[in-house]
Amino acid sequence: MNKKNKSIQIIELGKKGYQDTLKIQELFFNKTIEIKRANRKGENLIQTDNYLIWVEHNPVITLGKSGKKGHLLLDEKQLKNKEVEYFHTNRGGDITFHGPGQIVAYPILDLDNFFTDIHKYLRFLEEAVILTLQEYNLNAGRSLGETGVWLGTDTPYARKICALGVKASRWVTMHGFALNVNTELNYFDYIVPCGIQGKAVTSLQNELGRRISIEEVKEKLKIHLSNLFGATFVIQKTFN
Repeated sequence: MNKKNKSIQIIELGKKGYQDTLKIQELFFNKTIEIKRANRKGENLIQTDNYLIWVEHNPVITLGKSGKKGHLLLDEKQLKNKEVEYFHTNRGGDITFHGPGQIVAYPILDLDNFFTDIHKYLRFLEEAVILTLQEYNLNAGRSLGETGVWLGTDTPYARKICALGVKASRWVTMHGFALNVNTELNYFDYIVPCGIQGKAVTSLQNELGRRISIEEVKEKLKIHLSNLFGATFVIQKTFN
């Protein structure tokens, strides 16, 4: 099977809880893994699909497999009182918050369709966000040794605007990135964001002083992801 599938199906979930979304991710992820396993055994090779899930979560704090529970600053009872869910998850990275006003993107890609390099994959996700923020005249970039997208890294006021955490198996990815657009930043006071002490978290709204259309930002992200990955996004699908 020489032809690579560079089309990506967009799955719009709207507002959805973390656990339900994780099950949907796993459905597509496991399906792709099964196809790849079968392709290794058989002669009738099946092309794998690629997906990009857009979602806006209810308030939730997630701890990655390399994270420290001590980076959660409230106990689970206090979180429940504040109506914030809490989950351990199998993505990389430490602790982070997802919630309303935030764009969460979960690319489930078979990197055999693009390139087999996880480091490059992470950098491309960051680059799509950096290029999008440049369209709002924000000079975003990377912080040495710290995954994600930052503002003011060369100043005493470094602040994170986008977190990344992924999982990959057989070159199939899941989880992804979370970009703060109109996010309520007080939620980040409940954690040590990404396990990094002494640095702030910000949002597009906080930086620009006005609310920003989430759909507008997603369209910009989609263009940059398409250009970076050499991908074509197909007609959006609604998943029920």
